[in-house]
Amino acid sequence: MTTRRILIQTLATLAASAAFTGASAQSGTPVKFLLDWRFEGPAALFLQPLAKGYFKQAGLDVSIDAGTGSGAAVQRIATGTYEMGFADLAALMEFHANNPDAPNKPVAVMMVYNNTPAAVLALKKSGIKSPADLTGRKLGAPVFDAGRRGFPIFQKANSVGNVNWVSMDPPLRETMLARGDVDAITGFGFTSLLNLEARGVKMQDVVVMPYSQHGVKLYGNVIIASPKLVRENPAAVKAFLSAFARGAKEVMANPDASIEHVKQRDGIINVELEKRRLRMAIDAVIASPDARADGFGQVNPGRLSLMASQVSDAFATKTRVNADAVWNGSLLPAKAELDVLPPARK
Repeated sequence: MTTRRILIQTLATLAASAAFTGASAQSGTPVKFLLDWRFEGPAALFLQPLAKGYFKQAGLDVSIDAGTGSGAAVQRIATGTYEMGFADLAALMEFHANNPDAPNKPVAVMMVYNNTPAAVLALKKSGIKSPADLTGRKLGAPVFDAGRRGFPIFQKANSVGNVNWVSMDPPLRETMLARGDVDAITGFGFTSLLNLEARGVKMQDVVVMPYSQHGVKLYGNVIIASPKLVRENPAAVKAFLSAFARGAKEVMANPDASIEHVKQRDGIINVELEKRRLRMAIDAVIASPDARADGFGQVNPGRLSLMASQVSDAFATKTRVNADAVWNGSLLPAKAELDVLPPARK
């Protein structure tokens, strides 16, 4: 009986130990992450490392939610609802400058969209061929659209006169352009162009004027983090960025395969369309010539300062944007880990 009792106690101890070990392995630093928008092609950059377990291997328990815009992402991290997120750098700068006394202003910790995806799009039949043709025309976009907010910078760089703005909800933007209710729209190029195609407009009938190709060197989306997380657990931020870079390299090497992870989060997406959207985003704003010059994840200090000044003016912020306050590159992974861009096309 004694031997049997010892055996039972030993097995019970081993089972408890195994359960504890398993629980420990599954646990990790919780990080709630908020995207800038819906689960579309570019979201694969974040969903790939999550699905592959790279965040878990880095000691993190990451959850990723769809967003409703960059401004909302900045706000929800500022309030502590989320620890990290993905947002347009201009929206982050605006929050800093308009809320100088806010106790929890998020900071950018990694550059992802080295060029703003913002663009002006028009139909060729409108007669609009260049920025100069926009003067006096009717432009449409949601009031919070990054391209609309930054349009004064585009306007100044291209000597565009006054335009007339029409506001609408995001789902109506491309519909109104296709119907002729507006002469042009602003939006993310890789999103609006494909949305127009989905509404029956042929791509060859669309004029696209990317801000980055018309004298506007604004940065686009960045990974942002709560200053509380940066201060109290910088290792978690660094681990997140390393795991993200690992997954992003795989996405850029084989973007089509990564869309499966997006479909797992939103089963009604058009897979082929989202493959194209992701490839367009990689080519236009992630692996752009500027990104190759700066290095993935990095910023150019002079360009960052210029953007801070431009945003201060264009957005008429309460205080001037302090470039040093919005950017913290001290937690970026090693240079070898940031070597994620695909080979340049010849």
